[in-house]
Formats: sequence, structure tokens, C-alpha cells
Amino acid sequence: MQYRLGTIEDLNEIGCLIGKAIEYMESQDIYQWDDLYPTQDVFLEDINNNTLYVAVEADKIIAIYVISQECDEEYYQWKWNNPEESACIIHRLCVSPDYQNKGIGSMLLSHIEDQVKDMGYLSIRLDAFTKNPYALRLYEKHGYEKRGYADWRKGRFILMEKTL
Repeated sequence: MQYRLGTIEDLNEIGCLIGKAIEYMESQDIYQWDDLYPTQDVFLEDINNNTLYVAVEADKIIAIYVISQECDEEYYQWKWNNPEESACIIHRLCVSPDYQNKGIGSMLLSHIEDQVKDMGYLSIRLDAFTKNPYALRLYEKHGYEKRGYADWRKGRFILMEKTL
């Protein structure tokens, strides 16, 4: 698997990947994403901010993720182990349903952790939908710890952190 920054030329392929992911999640009764979020405009902003990364295999995007320091206000309501300036946040991590159950999520998360360390951060924060057992299991398996929660439009999300 190769990793690189996403480009505007990737937008259609990212849109297809997200569409498949939403369809698959809904087939599993996971109603985390929809046509209101995440949108192509959100991904375009991520690309323009140089925060969206793609994982590519055989010239096909098989996963995406965003690394930034931006977060919603709910993140500030909880006690974190590491100072704000030393932490980054993972957003919109998604593995194509065509590549799930093959260890790609674990490989992707390990890569992200190495990338974040190389960027000089001491910890990673994220939020995980409480009704997405696959994501929760992945993050817990990799040592992410619960720090709090946020209630957003689609339901409750657990705020998690891992010191690197």
C-alpha cells in the first residue's frame, strides 16, 4: 500500500468510496454518515488544506483519512492526557468495503501513528460512533482510550486518545 496526499483529481474516486461505505454501513445498521456528511465540499476543503491522505493499491484508492488539529467544540469539554498543541485529530478515516476484513484498517492506523510521530505530535485524538462496533474494536485494539463523548446529529460519539 502506498500513501500520499489526496488531490482534486481524486474527488470522484473518494466520492465513490464514501458512497460504498455508507451503503455498507447502513446494511449493518450503522447510520453514521449520509448525504449531509461527509460531502464532496468537505473533502475538497481537506484537500485544499493538505490534510486528506489516500491509501492506494494497484492504482486504486482503498482508504482515506484526514490528519489535522481542527476539532469540534465538544473536544474541549473533556480532560485529555496531552496538551492541545501536541495532539492531532484523525477525521473521516474510511476503508473501502471491498478491502475490509483484510487487516487494512490496522495497517492504516499503524501507518497513521508513524506518520503523526514523524510530524512531531505526541498523541492522536479521534471520535468514534458508538453504534459502529467495527471502528470501536479497531481503536481499542490499537490502544486508544476513552476520554469523553459528544452528542451530534447522528447520535453519540466516543472521544478517544492515544499517546504515541
